[in-house]
Amino acid sequence: MKTRTPKNGKKALSLLLVSALLMFLGVFSLAPAADADLTIYAYDSFVSEWGPAGKVIPKFEKLHGIKVDVISVGDAGQVLNRAILEKRRPKADIVLGIDNNMLSRAIEEDILLPYRSRNLKLVPEELLFDRTYHVTPFDHGYFAIVYDSQKLSSPPRSMDDLLKPEYRKKLIFQDPRTSSPGLGFLLWTVAVYGEGYTAFWEELRPNILTITEGWDTAYGLFTAGEAPMVLSYTTSPAYHVEYEETTRYRAAIFREGNYLQIEGMGILKGAQHLDLAKKFIDFILTKDFQEEIPLTNWMFPVNPQVPLPDSFDYAPKPARILSLPSDEIEHNQDRWIEGWLGVVAK
Repeated sequence: MKTRTPKNGKKALSLLLVSALLMFLGVFSLAPAADADLTIYAYDSFVSEWGPAGKVIPKFEKLHGIKVDVISVGDAGQVLNRAILEKRRPKADIVLGIDNNMLSRAIEEDILLPYRSRNLKLVPEELLFDRTYHVTPFDHGYFAIVYDSQKLSSPPRSMDDLLKPEYRKKLIFQDPRTSSPGLGFLLWTVAVYGEGYTAFWEELRPNILTITEGWDTAYGLFTAGEAPMVLSYTTSPAYHVEYEETTRYRAAIFREGNYLQIEGMGILKGAQHLDLAKKFIDFILTKDFQEEIPLTNWMFPVNPQVPLPDSFDYAPKPARILSLPSDEIEHNQDRWIEGWLGVVAK
């Protein structure tokens, strides 16, 4: 996401507690609504009060005269895990948040139905990360270390800089097993160091304050002042400019490049509302959906015809863009995660 930024850290932590309480009381359900015409599994921040769902879903409902149920499942990695667990009897029609780094696993698990939207012509070639059309892109961004300039006078400018002793216990990351940014950063380290990535993580360990399950918790801890640096996106500072009128929070652009994330949606095999699911995939590439992405999901829209707000002047794009081929991720992801776990779990 997708820089899904809460308005402040305390609010983010409060929302997590309130959501947990409401789910306990049965106010929020993890099961699809019985009267829904279309059901979508999404990551938490997409459904949150500051996320895109409240803007884009009513548009689609009005357009087709239907009811859409969007179910918050956790971070993007947890969304994919839920869909995999239910693949024999899917309870949703669409899964949201599968990115270029998770694509190989989603295809390997055979949970998605290919669909080539007629609106893909609106998307630049370089953002069409799935040529099998199991996943359709809807936004993109670049991972970055976001830092608090009031607490950090000398920010990192490269991966190697993150290893400096002065950053001891000053970094917050996300778990690559459950979080798309967490996986993205692990792949970023592989893109930079190759098979030497575990040695990098070994040296990095003293500088890590904590590793959270998802982005929302990590960013909430960061804005609450628990640490001056967090793994997020280059678009995060734009949020603070737009809604808090501050340039306090900034994104570090690394000399070796920043890692690209392209987020997408796919139709689940066995979807009960296939026709509407296809219409929704078409809808996500139109202006009605894409124009809401910058100021709600805090990512770049995949439709370049959509103008960006002025606050995105503070969302730097890296001169060098890093990524790994999907087939390389498919063949090595489990091994890379095992190597990472072997280091951080010591």
